[in-house]
Amino acid sequence: MFEGKSILVIGGTGTIGQAVVRRLISSNPKVIRILSRDEYKQFLMQEELKNHRNIRFLLGDVRDKGRLEMAMKGIDMVFHLAALKHVPACEYNPFEAVQTNVIGTQNVIQCAIKNKVQRVIYTSSDKAVSPTNTMGATKLLAERLISSADYSKGGHLPIFAAVRFGNVICSRGSVVPLWKEQIIHEKKITVTDPHMTRFMMTVDQAVSLTLKVCATAKGGEIFILKMPALRLGDLAQTVVGEVCGQLGIHPNEVIVNVIGERAGEKGYEELMTEDESLYSVEYEDMFAIQPLTKVKGKVNTPRSYCSKDEVLLGREGIVKMVREALK
Repeated sequence: MFEGKSILVIGGTGTIGQAVVRRLISSNPKVIRILSRDEYKQFLMQEELKNHRNIRFLLGDVRDKGRLEMAMKGIDMVFHLAALKHVPACEYNPFEAVQTNVIGTQNVIQCAIKNKVQRVIYTSSDKAVSPTNTMGATKLLAERLISSADYSKGGHLPIFAAVRFGNVICSRGSVVPLWKEQIIHEKKITVTDPHMTRFMMTVDQAVSLTLKVCATAKGGEIFILKMPALRLGDLAQTVVGEVCGQLGIHPNEVIVNVIGERAGEKGYEELMTEDESLYSVEYEDMFAIQPLTKVKGKVNTPRSYCSKDEVLLGREGIVKMVREALK
């Protein structure tokens, strides 16, 4: 469905954005425009993709509605991946999170409607579910804006939909690359709480879900990939073992410092609440929460999708995931 299309990837220099762009290139689109404010990462991507004549790099910020409107001219599909995602940073700079995650998303919606874009896919976070921190609250509000836009757009297009991610292993700012650097330079790692549970997915899984949603969305849904949950202490132990094996260091040389939960953190993560489950459709590999504007009555028995209630990933599964991430 992407062949011959004009595609805009907002936040295209991030971990998921770069992976989405690389996957889209193989579908022979007419053009891929990459909008981000990270000049250095754009330079690195330009060097990597210099043999592809259908890639365009645009400097700009999702907060700048005028820049977004220019970037969206003639565009068929938009992937909106730009966000402030770091929980402590958003907690201590809350209005910055609002401006990027909320106002920025509304800018995307308005520009997409004005430019008659066909589809807009927004990437959200498990922290949007029953949020206890600023980042999660802003992502939840952005989800609601996307759902509302599909109802109030005043026509058949664009089709708006959201994808709700768990933690993406080895994404920029995630714990695995942080721990690797700590082991290399300090022979120690910092763990908030070994008993915390988290949903974890690979970059490939995140990209596949995003592109699949673009093809299947009817409008207003929030899509959630079924993914494994794990205990943070088990993940830390595996990363120490794998990195030490690569460096020829004995794992006993690495000190594990438990520092406690940071501001706004939860001991577990949710991907879907009981209330949302009442209006969800279950597929083999994902759930699709239907927009309330299109649902007539509750369709399911309530169930939550929470990391503390799931069967946790065992050592073999964690090792496989970590080795893939550390390649």
